[in-house]
Amino acid sequence: MSDADLRDPKFSRRDFFHLAGRSAALGIAGLTGAEGLLAQAREKAKPLNLEITDLKSWIINHSAGKNYVFCKIYTNQGIVGVGEGSVTSKAATVKAAIDEHHRYLVGKDPGDIEMHWQAMYRWPRWRGGPILNSAISAVEIALWDIMGQALGQPIYKLLGGKARDKARMYVHPGGGSTPESHAAEWLQAKNEGWTAGKGGFLTTHNDVIDPVMSVTEGIRNLRAVREAVGDDFSILIDVHGKATPTMAASFCMQAEPYNVYFVEEATQIEDIGELELLRSKTRIPIATGERLFTKYGFAEICSKHLVDYIQPDVVHCGGILEMKKIAAIAEAYRIEFAPHNPQSEISTLASLHVDMTAPNFAIQEISSGRRDAFWEDFFYGQGPVFEDGYGQLPDKPGLGVNFNDALAGRRPYVPVTRQQLRFPDGGIADH
Repeated sequence: MSDADLRDPKFSRRDFFHLAGRSAALGIAGLTGAEGLLAQAREKAKPLNLEITDLKSWIINHSAGKNYVFCKIYTNQGIVGVGEGSVTSKAATVKAAIDEHHRYLVGKDPGDIEMHWQAMYRWPRWRGGPILNSAISAVEIALWDIMGQALGQPIYKLLGGKARDKARMYVHPGGGSTPESHAAEWLQAKNEGWTAGKGGFLTTHNDVIDPVMSVTEGIRNLRAVREAVGDDFSILIDVHGKATPTMAASFCMQAEPYNVYFVEEATQIEDIGELELLRSKTRIPIATGERLFTKYGFAEICSKHLVDYIQPDVVHCGGILEMKKIAAIAEAYRIEFAPHNPQSEISTLASLHVDMTAPNFAIQEISSGRRDAFWEDFFYGQGPVFEDGYGQLPDKPGLGVNFNDALAGRRPYVPVTRQQLRFPDGGIADH
């Protein structure tokens, strides 16, 4: 279709969406079709006669508020793939869901990644949601790790090769309880070499969120941070679904003068009309997606241009290939791709492999860029490399990281209960 066709007044908005959706479908077919990249990689791996022999999973406590859920898939050729499916406060449930796939996977060829995804997603009939999709994601990531190792290539090479040389990261500087403490912690992040950070800003006191004061104090914190870090540091805001629609609109409108990179999860996910309403009330860039799953959860949001950034999480949305498909759908609608990722090195690297191949990638989340001695030992000193606020191109075969499951007992599972927010009158608030 020519530029003249696009300028034709008879060329409708529906025609445009159809064309954009078709473009995304063609890009996805290049990955998963009969002659696509995945089929080519699978063909090259055939001489190894790979077969899955076992699947195991572990829960490892990270901190008072977080557990990680990891898995390994073993093969008859000694190649082992690692995956992650961490979900806050539901770690034991996700582990059980991962283990459910043992009886399906053993005896199968690990190279049939698309077929295995379809089987795990469609055959159980009860599909979707954070638990089932996170379990599928963990398995799928491990299968890609096996494929990359078998072919001696980093995963991004099997997804079409790089679209960039490095990927911009953002960290969580923290904030404390006052504007002054926010300013100090964000300035420290800048001094450590990061160029972007994300924080909550909206305040809560003793697990109470106030519809007026939480917004007012949040804007004070934002003002202090902008004054501290200057105009050349990107500020991202995570409302985390805590706000009512009225609070979200008020906060976003008051935040506009502070040149915010985006505001994330200012609405709940049940009604995209709420997102559309917010879109009509503010000029601030909007992001969402960490609690959406598979391509189906993102298609309408992208086609209606309700956000400026989509944020799929590779350990929840369906894994590496599914996140690549989601990025392709967003690309067709010129929406930028900013993966959610507050998890471990496995999740970070899985995201990075997709980031490097996605033309519409913008920025990716990491928790802090730091890790203690236990995690250094647990990951054998491996993991992503960060320089000057950017994640570097992964260069090892497969995912590029392994973990020492013999150390799992040193950080056993600890049940976690998330913050239980209420309004001043005692009513339950969102989180």
